[in-house]
Amino acid sequence: MEFAFSRDRGRKPRELMTPFNRKEFFMLENIWFIAAVWMGLALLASLISIRTGISVALIEILVGVVAGNLAVGLEGGTLHVGIAGAGTSAGHLHHVLQSTEWTNFLALLGSGVLTFLAGAEIDPISLKSNWRASVLIGVLSFAIPFVAAWLFAEFVLGWPLHQAQIAGIALSTTSVAVVYAVMIEGGFSDTAMGKMILAACFITDFGTVLALGTFFANYNLWLLLFLIVTLVVLWFMPRWTQSIITRLGATQVSEPEVKFIFFVLFLLGALATMAKSEAVLPAYLLGLVVAGVFLRDKTLVRRMRSIAFAVFTPFYFIKAGLYVSLPTLWSGLLAISLFLALKMVTKIAGVFPLARLHYMKVKEASYTTLLMATGLTFGTISALYGLQNGIIDQNQYTILVSVVILSAFVPTLIAQKFFQPTVEMMHAWGRLYRRRLGTLSVEDVDREGEGGDVFPPTPAEGMLSVKEHNNTQRR
Repeated sequence: MEFAFSRDRGRKPRELMTPFNRKEFFMLENIWFIAAVWMGLALLASLISIRTGISVALIEILVGVVAGNLAVGLEGGTLHVGIAGAGTSAGHLHHVLQSTEWTNFLALLGSGVLTFLAGAEIDPISLKSNWRASVLIGVLSFAIPFVAAWLFAEFVLGWPLHQAQIAGIALSTTSVAVVYAVMIEGGFSDTAMGKMILAACFITDFGTVLALGTFFANYNLWLLLFLIVTLVVLWFMPRWTQSIITRLGATQVSEPEVKFIFFVLFLLGALATMAKSEAVLPAYLLGLVVAGVFLRDKTLVRRMRSIAFAVFTPFYFIKAGLYVSLPTLWSGLLAISLFLALKMVTKIAGVFPLARLHYMKVKEASYTTLLMATGLTFGTISALYGLQNGIIDQNQYTILVSVVILSAFVPTLIAQKFFQPTVEMMHAWGRLYRRRLGTLSVEDVDREGEGGDVFPPTPAEGMLSVKEHNNTQRR
């Protein structure tokens, strides 16, 4: 989309402006006014979310769509409102929502911090307990939509090979950012099922990154340097983070541990950019390796979560809505509808049977499937990569991004309104899953210590008793 008052277009000569237009010009270029509009929209989204019970991430996307397609202006002292179009900024109407370099940076930072926090929320012990379900669901959640969208774009829509591959990669993703936001708001991030879904999201998006790197990466010294530094940082990051917390304390007003994490995120982001990759890619792995530290220090998690959801993520989700152009959406409605339906059907085919196979009831399996059908961060990253490198054109980019944005909104809304389980149901699935596999987790031992029911073992299920588990731990 084009935004009013960019450096090279849409700017009226000041001598031709009326007094009303001159005031409007300075208002729309005022950095504080732009910031007020963005944060006002974020506040409006929060109020609507609280009122409706829908995830604030989805409301922020919807608000971004509406504001991004709305244009206002003053002419002759009269307020005019219309739909934003390609020639909007050339006339007296101007886009309501201005996009600048600093809003783009905050949006990028929001996606990176959200992805980092999503990785940090995964309990390593729970991940080990649920690894089979996470890996199987994650792999099929990527592979089936990727192949289907690739073949559909190439042989049905007639896109060339590399363009079809970009389509397959962009539509195979699952949005860690959206799923994580939904988990936090619903209080599901501490449940075994919630952690399993987040881990499956990681597997799916890892497949996306691997495919994008395999087909289109620039194999050069910068990429080698990025990989080496990332591996070294991932190896030592838990030790460094814990050392800062232990030596400096987790209650310092200056927040050294938070600044250290942001420093590492920025450093890896810089190296990723120089390697012609994306700054958000190493964020999830970084969160995953420090998950054990975050598990022991809940205060640090709450601080970073508050910073992210109050300041950074509104810019990310609202900006995501800006990519949806209503006029273009209407003209490409058939292709967008076919791609969206294809993504939903292939996600259902890949995830729902496996969810049922892993002891989920229909409601929980449907909820898991719909969340795995979402797409946002890596979907837009893949489409943008294709556009910036001349692989796809602007129309194909708009179609893919529109599908990605709609896939962030539609499945999540259906999941929350019709299939959302309770926290107790998600905990119950975790206990049932561990019992069927014949394993115990720390959650079960802690539950027994609190007087809870740990599902007594039966010979047929081959489950270790808590006593045997404790003896094994002591040995």
